[in-house]
Amino acid sequence: QVQLVESGGGLVQAGGSLRLSCVASRRTFSRYAMGWFRQAPGKEREFVARINWNDDTYYSDSVKGRFTISRGNGKNTAYLQMNSLKPEDTAVYYCAVDLTDWGTSVASTAYDYWGQGTQVTVSS
Repeated sequence: QVQLVESGGGLVQAGGSLRLSCVASRRTFSRYAMGWFRQAPGKEREFVARINWNDDTYYSDSVKGRFTISRGNGKNTAYLQMNSLKPEDTAVYYCAVDLTDWGTSVASTAYDYWGQGTQVTVSS
């Protein structure tokens, strides 16, 4: 059973920063992309960022220029550095794995494994 465990969420004031981490507990597949999604109360889950195996990255327009996705040296860890946070960034943030290690998929249905989520709250 593969588990994805997120950490790093919390409460921050607008304009502040947070860094989320996601660790895949067991690497049972050779190459994969990792992504971050978020879901605010009463809203659908939305794409935030993606990093492919070759380190190509993709972002939603709402976070481009403020958030940065990266992977650790072992490739089984993904990070989301979030700067210049806004109250509208408040959501539960989920890490996900897409076994298709290339492409630009932003659809949650394309991802094969999900973490439990970590809450990010940005106060105004």
